[in-house]
Amino acid sequence: MSTASGTFSATMIDRPIVLVVDDEPDMLSMLQLVLEKKCGCRACLAASGLEALDQLTGCLPAVVLTDIKMPDLDGLELLKKIKKLDATISVVVMTGYGTIQMAVQALKDGAYDFVEKPFDQGRIVRLVQNCLERTALLRTNRSLQSQLRQVAAPEGFIGQSPALIRTLDLISRVADTDATILVRGKSGTGKELAARALHTLSNRSERAMVTVNCPALPEPILESELFGYSKGAFTGAHKDKRGLFLEADGSTILLDEIADIPVPLQTKLLRVLQEKEIQPLGQNRKIKVDVRVIASTNQDLETKIRTGEFREDLFYRLNVITITMPTLDEMKDDVPLLIHHFLDQFITQYQRNNLTVSPEALQHLYQRHWPGNVRELRNTIKRLVLIATHGRIELTDLEQEGGVPPSTKVHGEAEELFARSYNDAKETVIRRFNEQYLKKLLASHNGNVTMAAQTCGLSRQALQRIMRSHHIISSDYKTRT
Repeated sequence: MSTASGTFSATMIDRPIVLVVDDEPDMLSMLQLVLEKKCGCRACLAASGLEALDQLTGCLPAVVLTDIKMPDLDGLELLKKIKKLDATISVVVMTGYGTIQMAVQALKDGAYDFVEKPFDQGRIVRLVQNCLERTALLRTNRSLQSQLRQVAAPEGFIGQSPALIRTLDLISRVADTDATILVRGKSGTGKELAARALHTLSNRSERAMVTVNCPALPEPILESELFGYSKGAFTGAHKDKRGLFLEADGSTILLDEIADIPVPLQTKLLRVLQEKEIQPLGQNRKIKVDVRVIASTNQDLETKIRTGEFREDLFYRLNVITITMPTLDEMKDDVPLLIHHFLDQFITQYQRNNLTVSPEALQHLYQRHWPGNVRELRNTIKRLVLIATHGRIELTDLEQEGGVPPSTKVHGEAEELFARSYNDAKETVIRRFNEQYLKKLLASHNGNVTMAAQTCGLSRQALQRIMRSHHIISSDYKTRT
């Protein structure tokens, strides 16, 4: 491989780079040999100040050694330009015609040091090693500052409304603690996203967070999944099983929709929170675990406490810190931003690069009420991108979603239905009702068919039959924010 600095091996690519600038070829060759041999760095060479400027962005040096007296651009001017380009680069100025004034000016302009020719090779080696350490520290600090800016707005959250900013501020302040956290909020507000941000910003982020969908499992299965079991603990237990609490040891566990955990299991969970230990089914011994617990719910726990459906002492154990996710009604100013974010996301994902949105459709999306919050908005935009024809999302596409306000669509629907036979019109109305009802129902329960069935008074099997007849899939309504 060949560059302006000569030939070097592939193993040198990962070494820190020192750019040497001098109009004397012998000086360049000598410094290249010394630096690469004794400092473990890679030397790039430039015979003039202008040539050095050309190389700066390409070789990205950690240190620059530059002569002062050069024909096109002297070392002091080069120093100023380097500092404007990247203040983390450490610069050492060299000259055979040194004066005190030059040395003072170089240091004022940001040089790390100033040396006169001829110089001792050992001094140059020590200087460059110190410069490499200084640059590494400065660049590490710059990287940390960038990470801190990301902490203020964890990845995945879109918006600038005061309600969201307050929530993000609280998340950033409590994330890197071991405090148990209860995340509350209506369906679709991003409770799981908040939990993931808490985990990502904590000192446990190197290990994966474990998520438990509490209402998805019957009580006996949920208990064995949480705490594990020993071989022979019950029929079908053919081998030992590690529970999810043990899997989350040293990490975070999210108990999603904790309000649906049966009361007997709440008692065992309380013991885990108090004692920091679990007892697998079929075992007498207890196992210590280091797990940070985050629980989420969209239900009124205080009401469930009064009705005896949720233990008060467990509530206080979980409710050390409460984070309440704002609804879209509380983030109205963020709705246009979210709409365009999801449009860009799905247009890219489904490669519909020429897709546009009519002004009328956008206006209705802005004004529409979103009871399912961010999840409903996201899923609506996703479906609009998928079903749009002729490269444009129109108001008629929103009508299929039930998203156009009644005042603008009732008359057109009535005219359409009256033009059909009675049985055909009746069938159309029932089909539209079923589709809209099921979509809203599933969205409000995060795609959980069991909970949706309980809410609407149907058996799970009956609800699934209706869903199949209308080609509705529950997973489409599970949040991925």
